[in-house]
Formats: sequence, structure tokens, C-alpha cells
Amino acid sequence: MAKQTLGQVLDALTVEGELYTRQADGSVACYACGHRCLIRPGRRGICKVRFNAAGTLRVPWGYVGALQCDPTEKKPFFHVYPGSDTLTFGMLGCDMHCPYCQNWVTSQALRDPASELAGAQPVIVTPKQLVALAKRQGAQLVGSSYNEPLITSEWAVAIFKEAVQAGLKCVYISNGNATREVLEYIRPYVVAYKIDLKTMSDKNYRRLGAVLQRVLDGIRLVHALGFWLEIVTLVIPGFNDSDAELRDAANFIAALSPDIPWHVTAFHKDYKMTDPDDTDARTLLRAAEIGRTAGLRYVYAGNLPGRVGEFEHTFCPTCGTTLIERYGYVILGYHLTAEGACPQCRTCIPGLWTDRPQTVRLYGPGRPRMVTA
Repeated sequence: MAKQTLGQVLDALTVEGELYTRQADGSVACYACGHRCLIRPGRRGICKVRFNAAGTLRVPWGYVGALQCDPTEKKPFFHVYPGSDTLTFGMLGCDMHCPYCQNWVTSQALRDPASELAGAQPVIVTPKQLVALAKRQGAQLVGSSYNEPLITSEWAVAIFKEAVQAGLKCVYISNGNATREVLEYIRPYVVAYKIDLKTMSDKNYRRLGAVLQRVLDGIRLVHALGFWLEIVTLVIPGFNDSDAELRDAANFIAALSPDIPWHVTAFHKDYKMTDPDDTDARTLLRAAEIGRTAGLRYVYAGNLPGRVGEFEHTFCPTCGTTLIERYGYVILGYHLTAEGACPQCRTCIPGLWTDRPQTVRLYGPGRPRMVTA
């Protein structure tokens, strides 16, 4: 029996989409992401997983390609229920092709019709099963990540509807190449949205498969629509690590709101991007200081636990009190009040916080423990 290609397997796991309009000539206009692909019959969008079947847009449905229960800090969200876990699921396909990303391999396989299905096959699952798993794992949130969630938003919303009914919060971990239509579609269910701001160079963004202005517009829209927003820049030596480019990124975020957390994280060689050096702690500290100088109140340096000093922690911007102490993804100390305020000067800290701070899970030298009131 001939082996199925990855594309054939995924094509069978689809339903009619909701984020599109039909055109008079049989084409479909997809608006799940900023590419806004006009897809003719028998053709595919840039993501390769949304396609036109006789005038109907077919979209991914009913499976996961990756599934894990992670600390919410790993997404990373540092102002979203610290100490909690997020059941994180992903599908396959992406609207970009960053050569340092896990999606590169799948992206290339989907672009090659002769590629045979290799590795782990998609796992068939229902929204109810995923939400039940989240509850069993003790997760407080459900998140769409790993691949680009925008291009699989119909499936994400099906899961999120179940999750919200079960008392869970929902989050997106995305490249930000969004449209107003897709953001309004997910807005009733999603409370927080993480965006990768990969570079401030349009030339470099196009190398990765997107347009800088569309991502900047996506960031503005996410903020304007009221999602809690955190932004990440993976700092890559020789690609986006100049003072000027980091300053442009920090100034853009600060102009939108100085309360948006900015995470500058360390690159390591991976997949097809093996020329740049791994990012060292000195570079991350330089980037973080640039963010602070630009007026950002919450700047974090990630992927190098214990090597970036105070930039792992959250401080009160008014009085300087240490509010949340971290080592990497784990919480060592939590001092916010039930109202999400500084216990010393009562400044309200923006974010999504628990109203039961005594239950925040802390990690000490031994096993996890609970905060004592």
C-alpha cells in the first residue's frame, strides 16, 4: 500500500471554514491571517493547510500535532496567573517559514507533494477530550501554540468554547500576522495573546515569510481590542540584535503602552539557522536595558535562567518592591495582593492575576509547595 503524504493525511482532517468569503469566480478569500489569500479552486493558501475545494474553504479540524501541559510562564506569559499551568495544543502548518523554528520541517513537507508522512502522526481528538485532559492535569488555561494558531482558529474556537464552559481561560501564542476579522472571531474566548515581534526590518520579515507592517498592525489591533498582550523578541546575533533595531522595537511597544511586558529571549542554533552564534547573557541584558530606557515598565530576559539578574523578576514600577520572583519558568516568590496590587504602595499592576494569592504554586529547593497566607 502506498504511503500517504503528510498533505493527504491532513486534507482528510478538515471541515468547512468560517473565516472566508466566496467569490463569483469560485475563488475564496481567506482572512484567517494577514496574508488574506485569494485561493482559486483546487489551490491552497500560503499556509498549505487551508485550501479551496470546489468553492468551499476547507480548514484543519479534529486533531493535534503537539500537546503538552506547561507552566504558563513558558509561553511566555509573566502577567497571566503566575504559577499556573496551560494545556497547550498545536496543529500543523504555518503562514511563515522561519528557518530556526520547529515549523520549518512541517512547512517544507507541506510544500513538497512527494513528501511522505514521517514522525508522529496527528492525534485524533475532540474538544471535550482536550478540556477533560486540562482539568485532569490541573491546568487553569488552554492555549493554542506550536504552529501558528491564526490559521487553525476555527478548531481553536471549538476547543475554547468547551474550555470556557468548564471554567478555564484561553490564550493565543502567535506571530501576530492577524486580521481584525480573526481577532474579533476569537475575542469572546481568548483573554491573553502573546506575539512574536521578530524584527523591525521589513526585509528580514519578508525572509521569514511576512510583512513587518502587517505584524505591527496586528499588535496594535490586539491591544486595541482589549486582549492582555505580551510581546517576545527572540534576539538573534547578526539578525536583529543591533542597538538601533532593539530600540525601534522597544519604542514601538512603549508608544502603544509602557505596561506591555516585553520579553527578550535567547536564540540557539536550530533547524536551518545554524550560522549565528547562540545569544549570550550580555546581549540579553543589553536588550533589556534598552527596553527599560525606552520607558517599558516590565522587561524580561528569557531562556537563560539565573544568568540575567533582575530581569527574571517583576517589580513595582512605583516603589521598586519585588512582586514576583522567578527562576526561568518557575515562581519562587509571589507578593501581589488579591487585587493585583503592590503590597507596599498599592499600585495596581497590569495583568491577569489570581484573587487567591495564597494558592499560587511556589517552588523551593525541594518539592513544589503552596504559598502560605
